[in-house]
Amino acid sequence: MTTAATRGDRRISPVFLGIAAVTAVAGWAVWTGFADATGFAVFLFVTGAWIVSLCLHEYAHARTALHSGDLSVGAKGYLTLNPLKYTHALLSVVLPVLFVIMGGIGLPGGAVYIERGRIHGRWKHSLISAAGPLTNVAFALLCTAPFWLDALDGVPRAFQYALAFLAMLQVTAAILNSLPIPGLDGYGVIEPWLSYRIRRQVEPIAPFGLIAVFAILWIPEVNIAFFDAIHTLLRALGVEEYQRYCGYDLYRFWRGLFDEQDPGCAVG
Repeated sequence: MTTAATRGDRRISPVFLGIAAVTAVAGWAVWTGFADATGFAVFLFVTGAWIVSLCLHEYAHARTALHSGDLSVGAKGYLTLNPLKYTHALLSVVLPVLFVIMGGIGLPGGAVYIERGRIHGRWKHSLISAAGPLTNVAFALLCTAPFWLDALDGVPRAFQYALAFLAMLQVTAAILNSLPIPGLDGYGVIEPWLSYRIRRQVEPIAPFGLIAVFAILWIPEVNIAFFDAIHTLLRALGVEEYQRYCGYDLYRFWRGLFDEQDPGCAVG
């Protein structure tokens, strides 16, 4: 039986450090204009930062579980921030990145496996589920800090746009993952407080929750209402719509290979 997480189980993975290093170098290239292809630098910076946030999201679940009684998370590698250690690396990293590329949506992924039987107390179970979305909220506040602190003087436009787009991804991830839909963290928060009968009825459909969210977002009315809410929230944090739009426009650097990007987002 696993009784404790060793120091090696908690050592930060070289994989995560490599991703963080690429993100930092790309961010420097965006800030300084060092790269001739600004869009590609924005792509690397935002994608890298998005993966880092996904790792921190899952780490928050695992770390909270560790302190709540599930000592097995260390042996599973969840405390190393290594995305390759996740139960579903495809769902946790690959699909969320693809959704960003295809639609500019920070769709939440899955998951670290928590041995819930080791944890006692409904509040602990709820906190473990809430830890992930709260990490996205913290990341969103960090990205938007230069905007709501009115500290954009001297910040290059390309970097402003990249931060604005990254903030949008964090906000969408936090909101979507907080929905009380089976399979998402929002449902995990309320699940401990539901009756055993309801939990048993919901259990078979939980794996399809993420698919259901994606399908619902394809409904035009829902899509418009959702993004209106996102834009309103980000505007309250000082991020204007054109900044988010230009961030996404720069992010899709490959569009410049086939057709012109929006001249209104030029940063040169």
